[in-house]
Amino acid sequence: MQIIRGLHNFTPSHKGCVATIGNFDGVHLGHQAVFRHLREKGAELGLPTAVITFEPQPMEFFAPEQAPSRLTRMREKLQAIYEAGINRTVVLEFNQRLAGMDANDFIQELLIDGLGIEYLFVGDDFRFGHGRSGSIELLREAGEQHGFGVENMHTFLVGEERVSSTRIREALAMGDLESAAHNLGRPYAIRGRVGHGDKRGRTIGFPTLNVNLHRKVSPLRGVFAVSVHGVEENPLPGVANIGTRPTVTGDTRYLLEVHLFDFQQTIYGAHVRVEFRKRLRDEKRFESFEELRRQIEIDSRAARDFFGI
Repeated sequence: MQIIRGLHNFTPSHKGCVATIGNFDGVHLGHQAVFRHLREKGAELGLPTAVITFEPQPMEFFAPEQAPSRLTRMREKLQAIYEAGINRTVVLEFNQRLAGMDANDFIQELLIDGLGIEYLFVGDDFRFGHGRSGSIELLREAGEQHGFGVENMHTFLVGEERVSSTRIREALAMGDLESAAHNLGRPYAIRGRVGHGDKRGRTIGFPTLNVNLHRKVSPLRGVFAVSVHGVEENPLPGVANIGTRPTVTGDTRYLLEVHLFDFQQTIYGAHVRVEFRKRLRDEKRFESFEELRRQIEIDSRAARDFFGI
């Protein structure tokens, strides 16, 4: 998949495509339906597919303290878009210039001059341009004038409920991994590189993989049974804590720490995917590391029972 970062990196070779625009946080079943339709349209017209997305997400630019936690960071999102069979992803820096861009200028600079789109597919509630003035109606008017087709996708339902990133965040926050997976089309997972930690875990008999999150917060918090992909050919079972480690005084970092069962290798620098399988409990502050150690034994037993090992 080709990644184009910013309007200034467009070249004449990028002209001519079918495209969609959005945040696509989580790349859930609704997003996957958009991509599937886009691939079908691209095959019909003999054109490459393009996904246009933003970094940071608009809400993170306008109100960073109120922005919702991400389901996926950009690297994870790009991987999921690639796995969905998309040819190109355009990553636009959401900055003051983009935030202040008139809706008509957005259409002209991005869709017409930059990509030369022949077909655009967006969600039914898509808004764009300064003050969210751009709408599906404005896109259709531009399409009629410049010769590109515009369609909007109606709400995507699983059962009788709308699939959305917000709904998935709420499910994860409640520890409802089954509902989250049902809407994502896969178990919820976090990808990251294994880094160095403070090695406290090994002092109490539970060495951990410290996975760099590259995010301030996640929808998840607590202790989970997990499967870790990317270490060996088959996923490895373990128990993980994601949160701020309240027992460690003065440390407010948001961390993902994974203890793999019966695993002794050193794998600093490895890229792993931690798949969350069952929620075991909330995070809790313990009065001593000995009390913490005893609780980790209980958590490990519960995770082993879940995996049947």
